[in-house]
Amino acid sequence: MIFGKNKIGYKGKKSLVIYFSRADENYAVGVIDKGNTEYLAEYIKENTGADLFKVEGKIPYSKDYSTCCDEAKVKHDNNERPELKEMLGSISDYEVIYIGSPVYWGTMPQEMFTQLEKLDFSGKIVRIFVTHEGSGLANIPHDVKELCKGAKVLDDAIAIKGSNAKNAKNKIEEWI
Repeated sequence: MIFGKNKIGYKGKKSLVIYFSRADENYAVGVIDKGNTEYLAEYIKENTGADLFKVEGKIPYSKDYSTCCDEAKVKHDNNERPELKEMLGSISDYEVIYIGSPVYWGTMPQEMFTQLEKLDFSGKIVRIFVTHEGSGLANIPHDVKELCKGAKVLDDAIAIKGSNAKNAKNKIEEWI
């Protein structure tokens, strides 16, 4: 579902944030009502006027952190493409696409692959933001470049520790 009215965003271009974020029990922050990556997505929206699209699996991950990790590992190892609650059909109205994700097993959750593989990124500008607890950007920039054929994927990706996400508004403003 796309949320919000888009104002002119990054360098005068209409923007969209496509992101995955998980609440419940998280590493280093305990049980949370809103996922760490969602905070960053909302800060980007505040700074650019971007619309938001949250990628959500039809079958959510377990609320328990350890079980979630196990589920994500199986999906990763099997290179699954989980079914989504809602699929974003087109990004043709947008010029700048922000892609945000936590790091799951060295890359994005497989749900992000399901979504990104279905979109035409030709002529788009792509910026990457990541939450982690020690993995940094991991393989996400490489994987986004592979998935977003025809896009100009900027090399200015930002990685913010999930435990700092709530307080990263200024870092996102500087990055924008």
